[in-house]
Amino acid sequence: MQPTFVLVHGAFANSFSFAPLQAELGLLGHRSVAVDLPGHGFAATYPRAYQAPQDLAQLATAPGAIKGVTLADNAEHLIGILERAKRNGPVVLVSHSRGGMTATVAANRRPDLIDRIVYVSSWCPVDLDVSAYYAEPEMATVDAAGLASAMVADPAEVGLLRCNFRTADPGVLASFKAAFLADGTDEEFMAFLSTFQPDENLDAGTPEDRAQADSWGRIPRTYVRLTEDTSVPLAMQDRMIREGDALTPENPYDVRTLTSSHLKWLVDPAPAARVLAEVAALLPSGA
Repeated sequence: MQPTFVLVHGAFANSFSFAPLQAELGLLGHRSVAVDLPGHGFAATYPRAYQAPQDLAQLATAPGAIKGVTLADNAEHLIGILERAKRNGPVVLVSHSRGGMTATVAANRRPDLIDRIVYVSSWCPVDLDVSAYYAEPEMATVDAAGLASAMVADPAEVGLLRCNFRTADPGVLASFKAAFLADGTDEEFMAFLSTFQPDENLDAGTPEDRAQADSWGRIPRTYVRLTEDTSVPLAMQDRMIREGDALTPENPYDVRTLTSSHLKWLVDPAPAARVLAEVAALLPSGA
């Protein structure tokens, strides 16, 4: 039976960014569905103060619908979609960046719904919580100040992360481009930036949300490394792979590699679509 690719976005993102990839997958004959996690996509909040001319003081206090959304909420939402997709045949769950946290929790809870799980430069915590990995040597090259410079609200006050992606500050924009799409054109970068939403939830998970050998560890898995990624550096991607393989050595990652920054694989999706098609071919016949 034909598999369904279920695509899970990362932080401040939504299903919209997967449209070019879905087009390429469709042209290769593959079915896909892009997920909007709670508070994302058309459920996102865009305060009036976010529009031009911006009112940054008001933006810093405006409420957002994503406040209170948890990683458990994300996983529950994703599981509902996986249940529906599974009725039609095999499911390949694909996550990017922070979306890997949600994919991992869903895999811990319902491994029966996933025939293969794919991480594309994505977080799959095993030994530490995601927040703790940021203090590790593999993340030392990440420019955390770049994103922080665009934060416009106190998370403790508004109950969410809020970033001004509509800033005109050339320094902040240069920092964003270096972090997300250094191998793209300025026009590609600005187009992608316009798809980001200002708010993200605060819940980065707990030790219970890390990959579990007796559930997550039973699912065949693939890791797609992005060699030019400076947001989740290659060294950290490789650490995710090593930790997962150590957790379940009898079920190691199938590892693939794309020459891409954090976002270029979505801007120029044909190579990624071909890799995913190859991954789908690994599903056992009759799955």
